[in-house]
Amino acid sequence: MISRVLVPMDGSEMSEHALEYALEAYPDADITVLCVVGEPSSMWGSATGLALADDLEVAAQEHAQSTFDRARELAADADDDATLETVFELGHPVRAILDRADDYETVVVGSHGGSLSDRLFVGNVAEKVVRRSPVPVVVVR
Repeated sequence: MISRVLVPMDGSEMSEHALEYALEAYPDADITVLCVVGEPSSMWGSATGLALADDLEVAAQEHAQSTFDRARELAADADDDATLETVFELGHPVRAILDRADDYETVVVGSHGGSLSDRLFVGNVAEKVVRRSPVPVVVVR
């Protein structure tokens, strides 16, 4: 029986499907939603605005809050008693997911996320997580 599940979310529809799957497939598990906010650079789209923030960590947490709010809505729709742990991290998504994966029994990830240009620059996060994860990974379309 799976008791701890990590679900990385980036605000995309595919990451929402991943959370919905995890809530349905593992109804008794402790589910953690991880939102990784990319460090500011010209390649990270909306995260470039974080470079202007006085406190980068506070700005990143605020950036992740809409993803967490949506995750809580999905959990409430799935089960009124569902609770989620939410954590955010500043950095590279693949590294952040893999750094936390050992603390879970499985990772449930959307098959892709973000815009086409984000995928071209960032690469396929799901593929890299599948290849490198120390725990089983479920990829949801």
